[in-house]
Amino acid sequence: MSEQSQQSSGRRAAGAFDIRNFIGLLLGLYGVILVVAQFLDSEEQLAKADGLRVNLWTGLALLVTALVFFVWARLRPIVVPEDGPEGHSDGS
Repeated sequence: MSEQSQQSSGRRAAGAFDIRNFIGLLLGLYGVILVVAQFLDSEEQLAKADGLRVNLWTGLALLVTALVFFVWARLRPIVVPEDGPEGHSDGS
């Protein structure tokens, strides 16, 4: 739906207030923290995980998931009516 047809019908996209953006932001933040934390892993911690860099792989998975949420919100935006949930602008 084009921007003009959204305005003429009294509808607009949720944009930054879409819950998928908040979820993507939080997952991305946790992903970045884990990727940075993997540089602080000691040899003892790596030995506990059989040499697997768990923080790195989990962080990368979270970053990919965050990207999926952002792309999903961009490709399929939630359209919100301008007047409110019931279409009444006078509040009754």
